[in-house]
Amino acid sequence: MSSPETTTDQSGSNKQQRRRRRHHFILVHGVCHGAWCWYRVATALSSAGHRVTALDMAACGARPGRADEVPSFERYTAPLLDAVADQDGEEKAVVVAHSFGGQSLALAMEKHPEKIAVAVFVTATMPAAGKSMSFAFKQLSQGKDADFFMDCTIRTIGDPQNPDKTFLFGPEYLARRVYQLSPPEDLALAMSTVRPSRRFLNDATMNGDVLTEGRYGTVRRVYVVAEEDEWKPAEIQRLMVSWNPGTEVRALQGADHMPMFSKARELSELLMEIANKYS
Repeated sequence: MSSPETTTDQSGSNKQQRRRRRHHFILVHGVCHGAWCWYRVATALSSAGHRVTALDMAACGARPGRADEVPSFERYTAPLLDAVADQDGEEKAVVVAHSFGGQSLALAMEKHPEKIAVAVFVTATMPAAGKSMSFAFKQLSQGKDADFFMDCTIRTIGDPQNPDKTFLFGPEYLARRVYQLSPPEDLALAMSTVRPSRRFLNDATMNGDVLTEGRYGTVRRVYVVAEEDEWKPAEIQRLMVSWNPGTEVRALQGADHMPMFSKARELSELLMEIANKYS
């Protein structure tokens, strides 16, 4: 750290050096979405000189296949696990996950904690060490009946003796509870691009004792609260933070469930600030 005697010019130079630091951002989408939802943030980060990897999870975005063909949550998450594992040498990634993507990020943290400089949960599901990942999902689902999901489509798939479900946002639900503060062109993009996602309710990884304090719990993490999220209210976001002591909390005012659209510039700047702090 600079001494109190550092001159103004030196201080300015130090700040410029911090701003010029280059990071590798890995961006993880939420349910029904794909890498496409990060286009505003990815453009801002890459324009600032950073390396950006926006991923499609299995059977999501531009990847081929159907949700009901993905056999497990770990297979669903494989694109992220591979991207984190493939970090060169001592390089560590800044991994940013949105919504359901938080559970994929948690699994990557458990498997490759040494490869992640900081994990950023953007209004994301944030599991707790020592509890199943499905515990977080069940907490988020409490009190939400079928009427809450309006015109969303939920279908039963798989073995009748051990069924699972797929989920697809409806246009009205997207407009009123997910994108209500986002630009209309981004809502239109979502309406034409979202795909059904498997929920993995009975998956062994989702329901097992997978996340440990010694691995998952050692990764530095930041939670970005979307204050106007209608789908995952701010109090629920902060509840998940309370399960993970030591998590830094940053808030975005005026952000709906899609801060990468409703507050794209502010989120991009915040991600670069977080990366500089923790890398």
